[in-house]
Amino acid sequence: MARTLLIGIDSGTQSTKALVVDARSGKVLGSGSAAYGLIEGLPSGAKEQHPHTWREATSKAVRAALKEAKATAGEVVAMGVSGQQHGFVPLDKAGEVIRPAKLWCDTATAAECEEITAALGGPKAAIKAVGNAVLPGFTASKILWLKRHEPKNFAKLATVLLPHDYLNFWLTGVASMEFGDASGTALMDVRKRRWSEAAVKAIDAELMGKLPTLASSDAPAGVLGAATAKELGLSAGVLVSAGGGDNMMGAIGTGNTREGVVTASFGTSGTIYACAEKPVVDPRGEIAAFCDSTNRWLPLLCTMNVTVATEMVRRELGLDHAAFEKAASKAPAGSDGLLLLPYLEGERTPNVPDGTGVFFGVRSKTSTASHRARAAMEGVTMGMNFGLRRLAELGVKATQVRATGGGAKSKLWRQIMADVFGAEVVTLKVAEGAAYGAALQALWCWRRSKGERVGIEEITDTFVVLDKSQTSVPDAKATAIYGGLQSVQDELGQVLRPAFAKHRALLA
Repeated sequence: MARTLLIGIDSGTQSTKALVVDARSGKVLGSGSAAYGLIEGLPSGAKEQHPHTWREATSKAVRAALKEAKATAGEVVAMGVSGQQHGFVPLDKAGEVIRPAKLWCDTATAAECEEITAALGGPKAAIKAVGNAVLPGFTASKILWLKRHEPKNFAKLATVLLPHDYLNFWLTGVASMEFGDASGTALMDVRKRRWSEAAVKAIDAELMGKLPTLASSDAPAGVLGAATAKELGLSAGVLVSAGGGDNMMGAIGTGNTREGVVTASFGTSGTIYACAEKPVVDPRGEIAAFCDSTNRWLPLLCTMNVTVATEMVRRELGLDHAAFEKAASKAPAGSDGLLLLPYLEGERTPNVPDGTGVFFGVRSKTSTASHRARAAMEGVTMGMNFGLRRLAELGVKATQVRATGGGAKSKLWRQIMADVFGAEVVTLKVAEGAAYGAALQALWCWRRSKGERVGIEEITDTFVVLDKSQTSVPDAKATAIYGGLQSVQDELGQVLRPAFAKHRALLA
């Protein structure tokens, strides 16, 4: 019997991954990846990549995945793209990239955030207009930054795209944007799923004409064009689904398509999110009121520093990953009071763009490799728990957390998660949640295009499988220890803000 295959692509900050998935069984038949870095030598806070880098990496990853799956071009019927959120890809009238993309982790636009917020009438008015606070991570301030700092480039601007939209444009020749990823621009009213005229005009009177048409998450972005198909080793005409941001695709890939499920992604950044049937808008603006990529909503918290912090400490200690985990396991829960405030180059939740990393509680007893290693794991996990507790206050409570990303591969770290969160932590059989979610969304889109009235939750219920052998349950004693340390970390994050600002000014 001929195979029916799907391709899921996850274009991230550090690499692009591709999976070839069997449309009948949901089994991953092949995978490929290609790594890359940020553009070097930029000013403090600036984080950029050239979109062509993502194209080249996508070609390498897809070809490698097809090779491993022993797949022929004719077997692939649909593909979907997951991309890093919030990045600003500026295109000119010819559809060419004007300049490198400013990324989600770029914190150089704090002044532009303040300007947009003021134009909207202040923080409360901004949340009323779009459902979210205007933060440096989001796309809106990056567009205003281009207007303020590179007016010649801004004059060339014809189309605003996000990273996954750009890859869809490369695949199909069509510029579009779906609700989920668009909700992370701070330009869309997430309640009504349409562009906010007030937010758009706060940047430029002519910007509305440069924003793509918003599309439903189950609508195809288009079909694969001949030129790009040749680069990928595929046939033209393959259906390309709407795709979405990495968190939206991660939700699908972890089965987070019904209320009650919470996903935690421990990658370069950290995210925790849940499926909601109605918008969940935080009046304080700490939780992002996003749409998901299944035509629902995805209340989400994001911290900018997770494995970036643990990797920094690991490299400083000169340990490989196994030795790092072994060292951390020798220190007790709470690391005898050594605490990492992990705001290495600013933070988003809580919003501390001037923040830096701080080790607190350094004493002779805690100045060991074991204490530093464990404190790094604990510090970033408590940083994520700041937002998880806020989600609970908004009515989204976790009894089970589905963990993905590099951090979820560590047995010790999974136990720390369970103890800090006070909830059961589970992992998935398919670890690459975003790429797998992109493939499953592509399957949903393809089946609907053939006239099937299938819901995305039917597909995820069938194909997303928990790895029960890696379940971690909270230890009450450790949870109590972390509760005390959490209050210290929260207080540090508040009282050090004036010092962070002074320190940033000294380095300017």
